[in-house]
Amino acid sequence: MPNELAAALVFLSSGAVLVLELAALRLVGPYLGVTLQVTSSVIGVALAAIAYGAWLGGRLADRLDPRPLLAPAFILAGIATAVTLPIVRYAGEVLRGGAVAAILLLAALAVFVPAVLLSAVTPLVVKLQLGDLRRTGQVVGKLSSIGTLGGITATLGTGFVLVAALSTTAILISLAALLGLTGLALAGYLRHRSRTELPGQPRARAVAAVVGLLGATLTGVAPTPCDVETAYHCARVETDPTRPSGRTLVLNSAQHSYVDLADPRHLEFAYTKWFGAVADAQAPPGRRLDAVHLGGGGFTMPRYLTATRPGTSNTVFEIDGGLVELDRRELGVRAGPDLTVGVGDARMLLGRHPTASADLVVGDAFGHLVVPWHLATREMVAEIRRVLRSDGVYVQNVIDYPPARFVRAELATVGAEFPHLALIAPPAAVAGQEGANFVIVASMVPLPLVELRERLGEPGIQPVSLLTGDELRSFVADARILTDEYAPVDQLLAGT
Repeated sequence: MPNELAAALVFLSSGAVLVLELAALRLVGPYLGVTLQVTSSVIGVALAAIAYGAWLGGRLADRLDPRPLLAPAFILAGIATAVTLPIVRYAGEVLRGGAVAAILLLAALAVFVPAVLLSAVTPLVVKLQLGDLRRTGQVVGKLSSIGTLGGITATLGTGFVLVAALSTTAILISLAALLGLTGLALAGYLRHRSRTELPGQPRARAVAAVVGLLGATLTGVAPTPCDVETAYHCARVETDPTRPSGRTLVLNSAQHSYVDLADPRHLEFAYTKWFGAVADAQAPPGRRLDAVHLGGGGFTMPRYLTATRPGTSNTVFEIDGGLVELDRRELGVRAGPDLTVGVGDARMLLGRHPTASADLVVGDAFGHLVVPWHLATREMVAEIRRVLRSDGVYVQNVIDYPPARFVRAELATVGAEFPHLALIAPPAAVAGQEGANFVIVASMVPLPLVELRERLGEPGIQPVSLLTGDELRSFVADARILTDEYAPVDQLLAGT
């Protein structure tokens, strides 16, 4: 085989595995979320497939002539890539929100088979190029480096270009087509070189065509969990059947925001009512505030503050520009004097925000159901303290489950920077009986606890516990402060 062709095949097959891996993360995200466990599972399964594929390819290369195996490897990999879409989408509906076994199974369905087939290509090509045993190291080293370059190119190209330009479906179908066409072209080239038709090739091509068409058909009818696929989320907006003007923003299968298009004062989710109670206790309705929001979602709280406090200035930091565009189109979000939207990482943007410029900082940024770890550390809380005025208040939404290890650690972390602290949560969650939203309230000055208790006791707000003082210290116990050096957020949530 010509050296140029050998290099191209290794480059393409190695790069395709990395495209598959990154696309698989987006493919399973709507069903399992985007957590460290999901990411680790996809990477682990992909590495297992690479290892097994390399072993299998080497074994076959020693027992059989590699030439008739290369084209079928690409064609079958293309077919497997195409049918991955319907398989994962049907299986995802069954395994949605599952435990560790479900995460590993869906990750395997998304990437294992095509990655095994593609990883078998390199040892097959290596065997063909080993014409001189004195150059074994040079041949293996060169092709290995080319494969690595293929993986690097695919990783950067997918992360910076493909994900921004194409949907996951388009990426995988395009990759499947590229692999299939490469296999067919390679089969024609090798047949021309040998001047003979390899046994079984016409039947194999017919079977491949039928399976490919079946995969394309299933992809067309498979359920899709997204209205819009952004760079970070599978997103859709649902109408509330009991409230015609109500809209729920769903990100990666989780309900993230509720907006009443006709009444921005309406707060549906319990934790947003607690946010509203904190704002009302801090400053009477009608008094303007300068508020900074870490995470935009459906822009529920900026709407509420603007409606209850005309003249309020809301600055929202949202990492997902595609989500902001969806909010503009479906939820009527409009930038103006009362709303400034910064698209980018909240920590980076907050670092450029003026010192002592905010009365209220609202922390409500999530990756699926998890606070991004770098937004949960003491260093981040110190930045929030810098941005707040001396009498400003920080409120943070946290989701946790028994035994509530993460919220305890986050309370310890926030308390390391703010001397006055409180926790709002359902009594059953405080008692360790259920998972729930927890809202942390912090300030450099004493909190308006009397007013806050009154607001939390108003009609429409379910009974909650407000922990302060010794009761709160007992709840936090000996929880460790999270820092940029130590912030195992996913592990704390998993209870491991």
